[in-house]
Amino acid sequence: MNLLNEHIDRVNEKLQLLVKQYQALQKENERLKQELEQRGLREQEMTEKITRLQQQMEIARVYSGQTEGDNTHKELEKRINAYIKEIDQCIALLSGQ
Repeated sequence: MNLLNEHIDRVNEKLQLLVKQYQALQKENERLKQELEQRGLREQEMTEKITRLQQQMEIARVYSGQTEGDNTHKELEKRINAYIKEIDQCIALLSGQ
């Protein structure tokens, strides 16, 4: 009977260790999820910043005359229409909330 109790104690100790390891892994997993979410947000912010800078560069090129005359006007008109469409989509999304 004593041998059986020792065996049960060892199994219980191993089970306790597994539970502790499981809890530690859960905490680590949660931390990694939060870190991934933060990095995703930073990536999105950077992508938006790059887009804004590219738009500013394009506007600067248009105003400095680095693009060709008639094409410049058409290009600028296309960009403005694209911006208006994007703004309309944002407004539609916001009003849907």
